[in-house]
Amino acid sequence: MSKRSKSEEAELKALQAALAAEHAAVYGYGVVGARIGTARQSDARSAYEAHRARRDELTRAVKDMGAEPEAASAAYMLPFPVTDTAAAIRFAAELEERVADVYSDLVRAAADDRRRMAAGALREAAVRAVRWSGESVAFPGLAERAGTPSATAPSPT
Repeated sequence: MSKRSKSEEAELKALQAALAAEHAAVYGYGVVGARIGTARQSDARSAYEAHRARRDELTRAVKDMGAEPEAASAAYMLPFPVTDTAAAIRFAAELEERVADVYSDLVRAAADDRRRMAAGALREAAVRAVRWSGESVAFPGLAERAGTPSATAPSPT
């Protein structure tokens, strides 16, 4: 295995954090899907599939860098009880905001095609967050983190 440059290490760290966030989102959408109600079931299913696809893409990217992909946890602690449709919607919005946060780090750390992928994933998460919450921010993944250090992998805790 060859030694990585500082920028490659930063990119790999951001990739692993994004992968961990996608693992958490896939798990989280299992919870959302169980409580969302029929009116928003297709939205939850679509988001779940999008996060699974991103997770698989990130797994390949980490392997392409010669590293072992971050494994999913067996379970994640939820930030609040998700017992009904309203809580499921709030949780889905939070999942998307957390994913957007981590992709902003990958946008900063990556270059070229990987940066474009990360920017697209950030945009998609931000759009889903708005659809779930009905609210938006000027710079998704950044405004919420003003004054905070670079994120590590979020879990839906």
